[in-house]
Order: sequence, then C-alpha cells, then structure tokens
Amino acid sequence: MHPLTYRTLDGGLASLDPGEVEAFSQQIRGTVLTAADNEYDQARRVWNGMVDRHPTLIARCLGARDVRQAVDFARQRRMLLSVRSGGHHIAGNAIADGSLTIDLSQMRQVRVDPAQRTARVGAGALLGDVDHEAQAFGLATPLGINSTTGVAGLCLGGGFGWLTRQHGLTVDNLLSADIVTADGQLRVVSANQEADLFWAIRGGGGNFGVVTSFEFQLHPIGPEVYAGLVVYPFAQARQVLKAWRDFAAAAPRELSVWAVMRQAPPLPFLPESAHGKEVVVFALLCHGDLEAGERLAAKVLDFGDPLGSMLGRQPYAGFQTAFDPLLAPGARNYWKSHNFVEVSDGLIDAVIQGVETLPGPECETFIAQLGGAMSDVDEADTAYAGRNANFMMNVHGRWQDPADDDAIRNWARQVFHDTTPFATGGGYVNFFTEDESSRVDSAYSQNYLRLQQLKQQYDPDNLFRINQNIAPLSFAQSA
Repeated sequence: MHPLTYRTLDGGLASLDPGEVEAFSQQIRGTVLTAADNEYDQARRVWNGMVDRHPTLIARCLGARDVRQAVDFARQRRMLLSVRSGGHHIAGNAIADGSLTIDLSQMRQVRVDPAQRTARVGAGALLGDVDHEAQAFGLATPLGINSTTGVAGLCLGGGFGWLTRQHGLTVDNLLSADIVTADGQLRVVSANQEADLFWAIRGGGGNFGVVTSFEFQLHPIGPEVYAGLVVYPFAQARQVLKAWRDFAAAAPRELSVWAVMRQAPPLPFLPESAHGKEVVVFALLCHGDLEAGERLAAKVLDFGDPLGSMLGRQPYAGFQTAFDPLLAPGARNYWKSHNFVEVSDGLIDAVIQGVETLPGPECETFIAQLGGAMSDVDEADTAYAGRNANFMMNVHGRWQDPADDDAIRNWARQVFHDTTPFATGGGYVNFFTEDESSRVDSAYSQNYLRLQQLKQQYDPDNLFRINQNIAPLSFAQSA
C-alpha cells in the first residue's frame, strides 16, 4: 500500500505511512477501510445523494475503546475528523474529503429497562431500532418521523417528533451519555456529573466529542395510537391552513397535526385524478385516549372538503415508518428551514406562493406543530435554543437529476426568503445545509457564548469541526 494523503486541521496536506494504518487497524476491534477496500464506496455513502466525499480512512468502530483510539489517532496527526452515525444529516457532515471518519453505524444496540422506563442506546442506532425495542413494553421517547434517521445526530441537535408536544424534545429526555472528548478520554455526563458538558451536548451537535451511548427516559405510548392523513385539494389551501392554525391553538398536547404541501403521491385512498396534483396534507397523531383522538381527528375533516383520508388506530412503530418511502436514501436533497411563533396570514400566503411554483414531484414544504412541553423548558436549561417556536417549517427540495440542482435549490432559497419576515430568526441546526454556517450563532441565541466557552474548554483545537460548527472562543476572538 502506498502512503495515503490526508487533510490536516491547518488546511494543509500530509501523508500516512502504510505502517501507521496497519498499526491503527490492529488497535481496534472494528475495521479500518481505505479506498482500496471493497466496502469503502458503500461505507462513504450517506442519505443525501448530493454528497460525494472521499475520506482517507473509515474506522468502523465497535465500542468506546475503538472510538478513543480513533480520536487519539486523528488528534496526534492533526488529521481532519468526521463522525458518522446514521449519515442522515442534510449537509452530509458524516463524511469529509481527506478525513478520518469515525463510523458508529455498527453500534446499534438498544437495551430497555421497562421497570425504570429507560433505554440505553448505542450511537449507531436508528430511530426504528429504538422504537422496535421500546414498543415491546409499550414505551417510547420523542424521536423523529423517519425510522432510518440516526439517533445520535438527531438527539445532539435537539430532536423533535410526534411526541414532542407531550414529552418535549429528544434532548429533554436524555438522562446521561458516554462521550469521548478531544483528549481521547471517555466521560460519563449527566445532570449530576460533568453537568456543563451534559448541558452542551443537549443541542450543541457533535461539537464536543463522540457520544458512544445515550440513556433516554421512556414514556408509556401505544402500542396503538390514533393517526393518519387527511388530504385537501390545493384550491382550498388558504381556507384549510387557517382552520388548522385555529385548531392547533387549542389542541391538547397529546395531539400533533402537521401540514404538508406537495404533489399528491399515488395514495390508494385518493382518486387517480388527484395523483400528481398539488395538495395540502394534514398528518396527525394522537396518543393516550384513542376515542378522544378519533373525535379530535374528525375535526380535521371539517377544515374543508377533503379529497380523501386515511385515519384510524395503528401501531405507533408502524406510523413511525409511514414516511420512509418519501425519504429513501440516494436522492438529491436541499433544505431551508425557519422557526415561527405563529402561522400568520402573511406566512400562509408566502407558503402558498411557494407551493404554486413547486419545481418537482418530490419537493414539498411542511410545517410541524410544536410548542407544548418543548416550551416548558427554560431557554438556558439546555444548549438548544428556539423554545418559543410553536411551528417549524422545512422547505424540502428533493430530486434525482443533477441537471435540476440550480432550479430546485433556487426555489427553496426563494421560499425561505419570502417567509423570513414571519420567522423568529432562529433555526434548527439539524435542518441546516452546508452553506448555512452563518446561521449557527443565531440558532443558539443567548446560549452561543457559553457554548463557545465550553468548546474552548473541551475542544480548544476544534478537532470536532465537521458539523454545524461552534468555534472555540479563542478562534472567534482572533478572527
């Protein structure tokens, strides 16, 4: 094997002797891949098909000791470092050219303690892994809405889903974590142990180290919930979005209703004449009293004259996979996102205008209903800011042909621009694309300075920088 070139933290290039790579391979239980290995191309692929990057090494770790060895290897050589769990982040931060990629995807263990209602979750676990194990005991914790999303990235950036209005963000349910910091040390963090670092990882992303396992609080959920879809023709968009806004203002916390605007997929409960036409879809889930959920869902059918609906009792874990076909890996994706305190008439008009110019059949704009328990937590209690957001919008450009790159990105940026006057100015870092580093400080608002100070303490050389980066305070002062 010839020497391998890698990128350094200083922006230069350096080389690895084959003996160094072999010695590193012998130090870990997992596998170290290079471009010469058959598994390399598959291992470097991530969810967003636009991302095509070539790390120098991929260390497929099997435990915390492997992670410690990998962090030490990178730090000692000032080697660019990236960290992959589910590989689902829109910006593709799981992988970087010329880096050592710490791949956690094989650490997918989930252990549930039904008596304590807790789950110990490996850093490579996907949402579906946690739901599968926890629902065996009728338990769950707030996670996302796509079963193939990685738990680690979702949690470290905040994490929200169908249960957030009742039980808060994913980080609000994090009890403890094991994390390897830039010095190669494994630390156990919780509210009572290294509390500052625990504060930082609850929303601060991957800036402070590599979390190797998480401990979550679980809640009684299901296993059946009342859930489904109600679809309206786009001609009624203004009417039904206003009705949804008014309904959402008084909705109980156990109910979440999201608005999705896109071209209708060929759903079996819709007339064929609606397939491919712009529609407004209300996706809803109610847990707890299912009879009450049915009564509440019936009110969504009264927003206008629906094209069709599919509502009923179903397994919670099943509904968590309902949108997987629309979010399969490999497509090209570009997102723009805003937080809102309210859905004003002006915002409704701007969103409708954006949907009237949809550039492709897979593109959509959705607005998630939040608030509730998420807003009960004080802004300073975790790194995650934006607790005042009752709604979150994501403009989701999704397509297959690279020839459409400019048109669809420009569409998403235009909708973002047109809805900016109605937004809080904050944002959700898990939805930030790679060209939105300028939004990171506003996303953390009043918590940003403390995060910079903690970054200075735990990662003064910014080893963990392939993320929505929070630079150490000394970096910012010297800029």
